[in-house]
Amino acid sequence: MSTQGSAGNVIAAIANFFIPGLGHLVQGRIFAAIGFFIFISVCYFFWWAMIPLLVGVICHLWCIIDAARFRDIQ
Repeated sequence: MSTQGSAGNVIAAIANFFIPGLGHLVQGRIFAAIGFFIFISVCYFFWWAMIPLLVGVICHLWCIIDAARFRDIQ
């Protein structure tokens, strides 16, 4: 069971830093991984417009924090 601050969550947060959603995929959260990856990639694709870039950066940070704070409830 992974708890907040465990090594698995730290690895997931680091993976999300490089590729959005990869850490969620490592944690086994497939739908969250696909959603974060697609949304943040689309925001970064339109980097020339300030609003999507700002939204993409905020969501990327949210993605990293979400992976780091994940608690597996079973």
